[in-house]
Formats: sequence, C-alpha cells, structure tokens
Amino acid sequence: MSYDTPSIRNVALAGHPAAGKTTLFEALLQAGGTIQAAGTIERGNTVSDFDPMERERGHSLDAAIASIDHQAASGGKVHINLIDTPGYPDFRGPALSALAAVETVLVVIDASQGVEYGTRRMMEHAQARRLCRAVVVNRIDQPGADPARALEAVRQAFGVQCLPINLPAAGGTGVIDCFGNGSGDSDLGPVADWHQKIIDQVVEVNESVMEHYLDLGEDGLSGQELHDAFEQCLREGHLVPVVFCSARTGTGVRELLDVAERLFPHPGEANPPPFVKGRGGDVQPVTAVPDADAHVIADVFRIVNDPFVGKLGVFRVYQGTVERDTQLFVDDGRKPFKVGHLYRMHGKDHLEVDRAIAGDIAAVAKVEDLHFDAVLHDSHDEDGIHLAPLDFPRPMFGLAVEAARKGQEQKLATALHRLAEEDPCFAVEHEAETNETVVRGLSDLHLRVNLDRLKARYGVEVTSRPPRVAYRETIAGKAEGHHRHKKQTGGAGQFGEVFLRVEPLPRGTGFEFIDEVKGGTIPGQFLPAVAKGVHQAMKAGALAGYPMQDIRVTVYDGKHHPVDSKEVAFVAAGRKAFLDAVAKARPQVLEPIVELEVNAPEQHMGDISGGLAGKRARINGTDADRGGGIVVKAQVPLSELEGYAAELKSVTAGRGRYSLDFSHYEPVPPQVQQRLVGEYRPRAEED
Repeated sequence: MSYDTPSIRNVALAGHPAAGKTTLFEALLQAGGTIQAAGTIERGNTVSDFDPMERERGHSLDAAIASIDHQAASGGKVHINLIDTPGYPDFRGPALSALAAVETVLVVIDASQGVEYGTRRMMEHAQARRLCRAVVVNRIDQPGADPARALEAVRQAFGVQCLPINLPAAGGTGVIDCFGNGSGDSDLGPVADWHQKIIDQVVEVNESVMEHYLDLGEDGLSGQELHDAFEQCLREGHLVPVVFCSARTGTGVRELLDVAERLFPHPGEANPPPFVKGRGGDVQPVTAVPDADAHVIADVFRIVNDPFVGKLGVFRVYQGTVERDTQLFVDDGRKPFKVGHLYRMHGKDHLEVDRAIAGDIAAVAKVEDLHFDAVLHDSHDEDGIHLAPLDFPRPMFGLAVEAARKGQEQKLATALHRLAEEDPCFAVEHEAETNETVVRGLSDLHLRVNLDRLKARYGVEVTSRPPRVAYRETIAGKAEGHHRHKKQTGGAGQFGEVFLRVEPLPRGTGFEFIDEVKGGTIPGQFLPAVAKGVHQAMKAGALAGYPMQDIRVTVYDGKHHPVDSKEVAFVAAGRKAFLDAVAKARPQVLEPIVELEVNAPEQHMGDISGGLAGKRARINGTDADRGGGIVVKAQVPLSELEGYAAELKSVTAGRGRYSLDFSHYEPVPPQVQQRLVGEYRPRAEED
C-alpha cells in the first residue's frame, strides 16, 4: 500500500506498568487489520513482547514497533507506526528513546487505578519534548473500574486542559463521541455538557475560529476549521484529549484508531523536531522539512543486535526519502555506506521495503558505524546536525563483573558493548584504578536482566560483586598550587613549571579550564599539556580515588626552558600542581542522592518509614493512592539502598515496589569520608 507523508501517524504507547499498553497495542493492530487475532500476555504470543525473557516475566523490557496500513473511515489511506514501550522505570531507556521518533504519545492508565507515578513521569517527558499528548483510560469495563474518578484524577494531575473527546456508555460496554457529537447520554452524564467544554477549549486557541464561533455558533464552523484548531491545541499543549476503551474486549479500540487517523498530527503538523547544528556556543537551530524530495535527514533512535540479520539501526526519517542503494553518511563521517536492504519493523520480524519517505520509520542492517542518536544524511551540507539530546536518567547502580570462565574475556567485552549499544541507560566502564569492568544501570533489576541476556543471547556467564556507588570528589574552598618538574637524564632534560588556582563551581557544573598566563611564561603549545595533566588528576581523584567534578582551574603563571621544556614535562607539572592546590582546598567526597518513590499497602507504612529512617533518608511526604495503598517519597543516599529490593519485598510480603531517579550529589558525612579515604590509601600506596 502506498502512502504519503500527510497520511503517516507516529504514536508511542507509554505509561505506568501493567496499565495495559501491550494489550492495547495488540488490539489496535487487530482493529487496523495488521493481525487477524490479538495475542495475549498470558499466552506469550503478542507481537511486541516476543523476547523469551519478556514472555517469562510477563512485561515489556524493550520498545517494539509495528505498523497499520488500511483505508481510514474518511476514505483515505493511512499508515500508523505504533511503538509499545516498557512501563517499568528500570527500563526507561527504550521508553524515552521512542520519544525521538513520534509526534504523539498515548499515555495509558488503568480505569481502576487512575494516575500513578509512571503516568506522571511519561506525561512530563512528553511535555518537555513538546510532543502531542493524549490519555487513554483503559479497562473501563473491568471490575472495580471507575472512569469518572479516573478522569477527575487526570484533570487534577495534569490540568483542566485534559478533556474527553469520547465517553464511556452503557456501563462501559461502549463509547460515545463528544467532540463531533453534542447529544445523547454517557456514563459520565449528558454528552452535551462535555461537548460544550471541549468545543470551548478548542476554539479559544485560534482568534479567527473564535470570531466565527461567536458570530455564527458551532454550526457556522467548518470541519477543517475545527480540525486545524484541534491540531493547534495539541501542538501547543492547550488540549490533552482523553479517550476511553477496553483493550481486552475491544470496546472503544476502533474509535481510538479513528481518533488517531482524524485528529492526531501528521509529521508536517506537529512541533518541528529539535535539530541543531554545531556544538557548544556555536549551536544553531535547524529546521528539518518533511519533504520527500529534500536532502535526507534521519535519526537512529534504536539499535538492535539481531542474531540473524546482524546490527540493525532503526531510524525515523525527518526529511527526504531513503531508498535501497541510497548512499548515506553517518554523522560527520567522510565515507558513506550503501543501503543494501531497508526494513520495516513488525515486532521480531523485519519486512523488506523499497523506500522510507519523510515521516516514516525504517531500519537498515549491517552498518557497524551506526549508534544510538546517529544522524543519517546524504549530503555534507548536513554535517554537524544532531537532535537535541533526550533527558535520560543517569545509570547509578553498578556491578563489577568478570567472565566466569577463563578465555571468555573478549567475548564478554563484545557482548557488553552490544548491550550498551541497545540501551542508553546501560553503561560499561573500565576502572583503571582497580582494573575492573563495571556495568551501570538504573536499578538492580535492570542490571540483572542485562546479565541474564549475556548468558541467553551470547553464552557468557559472569561473576559479579556488590554494587559500586558512583562517588565523586570536589573541593569546598579556593587554593593555589605549584609544581616544578625537572628531570635530567644525561641528554636532553625535562622542564616545566606551573602555577594555578582552583575554586569550586556550583554542583553539577562540571569543569572549567582557564588560561590567564601573561607574557608567554608558558608557551601556548604547552597549555594543552597542562590541561591534560589536570584531567588525568581529576579522573584518578585526589582524595579517595573517585573522579572529580565542579572545579574551575585557572593557570596564571609558570616557567619554561627553550631546550628542555616538553609536553610530558608540563603534563606532569600540571597534574602535580593541581593535586597540590586540591590538598589545600578542603577536598570532599560526594555521594549520589536519589529520589525514591515506594508504593506499598498502607499497613506497611510504619515499617517502610522506619527502614528509610535508618538509611539517612529525608522523607518528603506520603500520598494515598487508590485501593488502600500509599506512596512514600524520599531522598536517600544511593549507597544506603544496597539490598533494598529484597528488604522491601520482605516487609511488604512482595507487594511493595519502588522507583529511583537521580537527584543530586552532596558531601558524605565525615565518618563515611574517613572510611572511603582509608580504604583508598593502601591501594594508592601500592600504585
């Protein structure tokens, strides 16, 4: 089936765990004619949860893509790319990556549970990305469902701009349109009441539409005027439509598909993607035009290492047309690659296609240079272009790992690299100080799943040691440092002398290196060597062996020798002058503080609060949720949460769950700093 850019809709399903996203994904594919029968999580035959680990665990671990091609109710041809995303916060990397490929995010909630922490998080991420948002209230016909209360919770949480465009009817066994229809009754009252609210909300965003409405009434508005005003409301966040359905029984699913076809924006209507050109202070915004005849601009938002077709780069085309045999560049690469095979994704299957037009999603295989967030283009005019980065949570949990069997070290390194390619929140580090390979993720569960993948996919078993905390070091005061490096070895010597100042920067700022050398006392060609020495010292740490941050270094004087001064001399002088200054500037060890949310039955409130109090936690509040549960919000040092998953499971009989988000760094207590310094000193002396 052929289609053009205005016929494309790109939609991601997101939200809280167990809200029914995967079931809705199946129901939409069936309603659109892509599959004959919807699979179920219980039978393990869904299109999206095809990985054996997903089937075993009963929930999504990765994003999955499939598409719908059919004749819309309006008579036109429509192509909808659907992305099913994981709900568990441990797997937010693939969920957030999907935001780089869509115009609209459908946030799914359970009609019996209402707004939960995963709902809030995805609504916030979508809003920050200026994506169009809609809320799907699912399971309206299930026992315990309360659509009216769910709608009220949505409006309280996200504002009065959240308005239904259809309503449950006949006890949740059907839905009735309240945007294009102003009569009838629903389970939430007369349709006319809600119809008037949404019409008022839509027309007030556009002055000309408002004037027509005030002069002629609703009957004087054309369908195109209402559509354009509705699309503008979505784009500006002035309206967040709410729709009702039951994915399990199919109630409202066809109507949801019709809403997506008629009212959701196509790639030419949504807010333009945040492309920029250049780095640092030279960044300029770039507009990618969804024109099939323009130069190609595409962004790789997912990497899949498939055992049969090799490395797959899944990309969204923002401009131009990608065809088989097209020559494309990766980022600023000088050598293009040839698109030998082009695929459309359908869960685990890859369907070969001839082309991907502006606005579409496709994949290319066996291009080793591809990586997450790579920009593909067909002209050097587009060198330096990239998407504004997504705000991924920082991977804070760490495990030191090594191959369980000798001789598998290289196989382990390759497998870890491939896992890190697929998940932007999974990182692999080599710590030179201890000669360890450390993997970092968002939680203990996140890490354990990836270690299970090592064995299942790549046949590599590992041993691991307890989580390593990502401590950092900084300084609390200003100081000056000096070092003269002088070495004579019979021939040409080494000489370099450096004077510098250090001072703290605001938390999270990073590092600044400033050159205030006057009169050429340190020649310009040696200043990069001084900076290199400082960077070496910052990476190795000055107090307890942890990387340093939030420091400004100003080099203001020095000396050189016309014969003996060399780069190596100024590297050494810069490093030791920096360490000299840091020792006088009240060095501190910083620890990561995380935002912790615990969801559990209310009767366990005392045990949870008492347990957190013993972990140096600051409890910021508690909220009641539906069904007799409570949500405890706290800030806790990450180092105190080792083993917390097992502890929470024990005190709540397996009914508690928690999520983490990195908050900030702050100094550790004096006794903790003494311990960390004491543990580091013997290692430093050995080196």
